[in-house]
Amino acid sequence: MAATTLPMTLPASVVDEHRVDLTATKPAEGWAFRTYAVTANAAGETYALSEARRYRAKSDAADPFQMDFTYHVLTRYAPDGTPTATALLGGATRGNVPTGLTEGSDFSLAVLPDGTVAMSSKPGNTHLFSADLSRLVESWRSPWGWEEERDRTGDPYAYSIDVTPSGRLLCGVAEYKVDNWAGQIANLVALSEPGSTLGPGSKATLRAIATHTARTDRQTDADLYPHVVFDGAPVGGKNRPSPSLTEMVSTDDRTRFDYSGCRMGRPAAMGDDLFVVPVFGKTYRAGSRGQVFSFLLLDGQGKERGRLEGMHRYEDSPFTGLCYTLVGDPYRARAFHLNRYGLYAWDAEGQMRARIRTSEAPFKALVHFSLMGCSPAGELLLVHQKQHLLLRVPVPEDDLGGLEDAVRAALKAYGPGRNALKRQYAPVNWHWVDGAAPVHRI
Repeated sequence: MAATTLPMTLPASVVDEHRVDLTATKPAEGWAFRTYAVTANAAGETYALSEARRYRAKSDAADPFQMDFTYHVLTRYAPDGTPTATALLGGATRGNVPTGLTEGSDFSLAVLPDGTVAMSSKPGNTHLFSADLSRLVESWRSPWGWEEERDRTGDPYAYSIDVTPSGRLLCGVAEYKVDNWAGQIANLVALSEPGSTLGPGSKATLRAIATHTARTDRQTDADLYPHVVFDGAPVGGKNRPSPSLTEMVSTDDRTRFDYSGCRMGRPAAMGDDLFVVPVFGKTYRAGSRGQVFSFLLLDGQGKERGRLEGMHRYEDSPFTGLCYTLVGDPYRARAFHLNRYGLYAWDAEGQMRARIRTSEAPFKALVHFSLMGCSPAGELLLVHQKQHLLLRVPVPEDDLGGLEDAVRAALKAYGPGRNALKRQYAPVNWHWVDGAAPVHRI
């Protein structure tokens, strides 16, 4: 299997309708494009979620060519990288205010066992799309922004979803009244039961297997979610898994101090009964390199099975550049992480099997990529955020020690692949405009 390069495309209809100036290079100039999430299915098709945004301090709200807008662009790609369909979410709004399906933050994608595409975001939005992206199948929204301050009604599900080989859903769920926070924050790791489905009118029940912090004394019945249970009842107050993740990482007086105010990252599946949950220490305005972090291994009952070992809290810090994504390969029981200092890979026992330093040639180019996921075929999905290209890197099936050679070959193939796409799309300022794939406005 060879590495492939795909363009993160922008629909021509958006560019034409709003007369987008693709030569703008900074958000301050009124235009920005960024990819938030990428996933793939077993057939080799890729789904990418990007955001196209324009804001002008003195925009003419009556003129669609001058209006602010926020679009989320969900695009499906064939195995050869050809865009086959796009779901266009959002539109023009005064003040560039996210509305409807574009609300939330920290977006993620997952392909469910029936082919449905799940898009999730904090604090608890989950939207389901048909595999061909032609329609919205189901939507569960959580109050967000000013809505949350005014009225906490809503119908949330999860802020992140990962799928195990047997089709179970590993979810991150937010809660109200955690510690002294007024709004919702990520606090639960939950797992669906075998055979349960997520679809139209069917909200799969989730069993909580871990809680980030147990300081929830202020919770009332109004703060509980019926679809997230523990010990046969909705999670809330003291009815939750124990010990908490915060207690797991705070093993002595020093670590209790270091992990004060820590937060939970997005859970990732390494198998049907093996999961990894990141815990990051508090971030500081002056910089957080050297701050503590842990990648905890949990089984399906929430019992700690160890940690991903081998990273130095300063020399390998994920806080530089805020590189918090950890991805799992549940079909091969592996985990991967990419930050400004290196690309790291672990086996099911938590032992580091590969460390590729970005300070060494030819791997310096990795600092321009973000790790978005791992395909069912075992390919790392890396997005170049300046050139808006996706690089699919095949990882050796049985030997993580061969990862360095695989990445070296992929980076070598990236240039020719990019040049071929330039001849096909003639991009302006690395924007790959596509007018062939059908666009579904949802």
